[in-house]
Amino acid sequence: MEWLNAIAIGFGLAMDAAAVSMCKGLAVGKVRLRHCLIAGLYFGIFQGVMPAIGYGLGRTFSILIDSYAHWVSFGLLLLVGANMLRESFGEEEGCESCSFSPRVMLPLAVATSIDAMVTGVSFLELPLYELLLSVSVIAAITFAVSAVAVWLGSLVGNRYGKVAERVGGTVLILIGLKILLEGLLA
Repeated sequence: MEWLNAIAIGFGLAMDAAAVSMCKGLAVGKVRLRHCLIAGLYFGIFQGVMPAIGYGLGRTFSILIDSYAHWVSFGLLLLVGANMLRESFGEEEGCESCSFSPRVMLPLAVATSIDAMVTGVSFLELPLYELLLSVSVIAAITFAVSAVAVWLGSLVGNRYGKVAERVGGTVLILIGLKILLEGLLA
């Protein structure tokens, strides 16, 4: 796999993580460097590890993985998005969607990286060094894009507050629906 292909795949896979990271920035309001780093690490690591897992599972399980991946992603994103919407209409100052705890970040990282696992199955013909290069590039790009997206989301969130959180929750649900429809129509 050439560098340009690895970079293109990295940016393509990072887009869901970027959208979710932006939603996290919308929700948290005042972003700190640690928020950007946490999102970058969670999404970057999962986007890098999942293609390697897909590669390891190989062609034997690719039909099974492909059959259910869209349902898992949809369910996780629907739950998180619906929770953001519910909290945006509440009076509480602290909200779960503002959290960067492992309990919140882990399902988001898994949901946004399932497509990366499926992509890893397409890497079966690659020599090991190209696989390692590809997953490293994917992880690095996703880290950077996600970290910046948290910061950008907070800029919008500081101005538009609860409306931005509602938009963020809706975007997560729409990403889940898009993944589900793509999986069902494939």
